Amino acid sequence: MNLHKGLVSALWRFPSELLSHIFVHCLPETEHLLPASKLAPMLLTGICRRWREVAVGMSRLWCGVIVDVDDEDWQQAVFCYDSWLKRSRDRPLSLALRCFENDATNLRSLLQPYMNQISSLHIVFVDPLTPEILLNDLPALQELTISTSYHMWCPTIAQSISRLPSTLRSLKVVGPSGFDFNRLSSFDPVWAHLTHVEIAVRQPNLIIQLLQLGPNLSSLEIGIGFGDEVPLKLEPFAHANLQSLCISNAYPLRMADMFPDMFNALTLPNLRVLEARYIRPWPHEELKAFLARSSCPLERLVFGTGVAVTDEQRAEYVVLIPSLEVVVDYMRGDYFGHRRIAHQYGIGRSRHV
Repeated sequence: MNLHKGLVSALWRFPSELLSHIFVHCLPETEHLLPASKLAPMLLTGICRRWREVAVGMSRLWCGVIVDVDDEDWQQAVFCYDSWLKRSRDRPLSLALRCFENDATNLRSLLQPYMNQISSLHIVFVDPLTPEILLNDLPALQELTISTSYHMWCPTIAQSISRLPSTLRSLKVVGPSGFDFNRLSSFDPVWAHLTHVEIAVRQPNLIIQLLQLGPNLSSLEIGIGFGDEVPLKLEPFAHANLQSLCISNAYPLRMADMFPDMFNALTLPNLRVLEARYIRPWPHEELKAFLARSSCPLERLVFGTGVAVTDEQRAEYVVLIPSLEVVVDYMRGDYFGHRRIAHQYGIGRSRHV
């Protein structure tokens, strides 16, 4: 008992600055926090009055949160989320929203006082009626992720994306829907400002068209294979800024023959990381020609699930680039990150289970 009292007394005497450092390390290792009483930062506010004062006064503890509002306790939810967001003061906010059928209007009302602070926004759409109202008036937005399990892509969302500010640098669209060129083009003029994109397209030739739309892209993760297999005629194209490219093929038996033409057309002189999944047969000779033509400073070549390469082929890549790290990792098989995102944010699950 005396030891316990001594520890409590010592913690009580800690300077606020030291407590602040400790509190930061108490946060869960995730960008978006659950507003739960048994998790930091909410847990820290219930220990004692002094800890509550320190925690509530630390705006950096309250900058990221998952917002999932149930209509049955809307007023209580508004109070709780508003209290949380007020504690962020003027810091940039990183929010994850789970939006069901009629949630968009209520979520917009809740977030309205904080729209100028939102720099990162992840929205999980579960059959929403008016999703576009969550994408309007976001002057500080830098990162946007849209997740859905539905195959239909709402045209009003594309229109809203096209109106997003020039501050936007990262766009991720996660779900089973693939985009054709018309849908990709409908995002203009946003493409010109983007540096990182994760998206699914219908055919391999759209990789080149997407790179043409986004001259400043440095990182691209792309899923392929939601469209019909048609003959492609690809014109040579070079992209000077792309440093990281990850390609996942959803239908290896249908689309594999198109990848040799894609590698033959592309030149990426600044590429540093290339990752491939579900591409078979692997276009070995075409990749060697691509690497030689690009003369790029490639550092890592990663083969995930569904790509079969021999030891001899891997050795040939190292001959071309002696410093190259060739990685074979068949655990990297989660197509386009969809299963991970679905599990984390509950895509496809009903609200009441």
